[in-house]
Amino acid sequence: MASPLRALGADNPVLAAPMAGGPSTPALVAAAARAGALGFLAGGYRTADALAEQIEQVRSQGVGFGVNLFAPNPVPVEPRAFRRYAAAIAPDARAYELDVLAADIVEDDDHWSDKIDLLLSEPVPVVSFTFAVPPPAVIAALRAVGTLVVQTVTTPEEALPAAEAGADVLAVQASAAGGHSGTLTPALVPASVPLPELLGRTRAAVSLPLIAAGGVATPAGVAEALRAGADAVMAGTALLRADEAGTSLPHKAALADPARRRTVVTRAFTGRPARALANGFTDRHSGRAPSGYPALHHLTRPMRRAAAAAGDPERINLWAGTGYRHATAEPADRILTRLASRV
Repeated sequence: MASPLRALGADNPVLAAPMAGGPSTPALVAAAARAGALGFLAGGYRTADALAEQIEQVRSQGVGFGVNLFAPNPVPVEPRAFRRYAAAIAPDARAYELDVLAADIVEDDDHWSDKIDLLLSEPVPVVSFTFAVPPPAVIAALRAVGTLVVQTVTTPEEALPAAEAGADVLAVQASAAGGHSGTLTPALVPASVPLPELLGRTRAAVSLPLIAAGGVATPAGVAEALRAGADAVMAGTALLRADEAGTSLPHKAALADPARRRTVVTRAFTGRPARALANGFTDRHSGRAPSGYPALHHLTRPMRRAAAAAGDPERINLWAGTGYRHATAEPADRILTRLASRV
């Protein structure tokens, strides 16, 4: 593993990826530490106060950890396209007595400044960024308080501005990853490039340590990524069914359902490309969903919450990478130890 990460006490090169919306929990991060790895809290969709509470829970365990933030990279939605989409999904929302036809267009920055202030005043060992490269001044300020900065990229071209902005490490995410793509150009769907090839091309472009992410769900996949030039690997989907994960029950059940045969890259839930298990909602709406993040996220969120509470897997975002068949229901430290067994 690259020296910057090993210095944090992470001897296991398989890290627990941040998964926003519930799956990443303080218990999951602590379990990663028990496996000799590093876990990340997901700061996305949380207020600074809620994130601070989770940080304190992990800090009290006396383990190394990271925090991931969504860096602002909004995709403004065209109002008429938003209204058309609201009308299209209205029947799904009405199943839970929700009216989306009068929904406001919400464009926010996910409490960005408050979270940066928190991480500067109460530094954590590692901070990673997804969706955009923060201003160099933000990265420099974090590094000045002793924080290691990781930037998510999806192409060698994105790696260059990340390195120039001062990132210490790059998380190289292939299109096989579950959940949102970290692409810096969300109006475009990322090309399907195998992770080993993407790592090789990124290694040729920059000299920073690389963390491989996207579709890695087996010991063989971990070993292949490390041979291809990664210094560490991030596992996300493989942990979604872990005992400590906060994944909703219908989401966990869908991952284990043999009838779920494919994943799709869709904008249907949030207006930004994301990989999920195909379900009724993606089948009906992927072809008509406009670009528009976070507006579509806010539009569909009440329906997704209601569906999750009702145990309905057909109207929730079943985020999953291509390796979802390997997700298992067991303690997270056992999963991470097994994934590293061929290293």
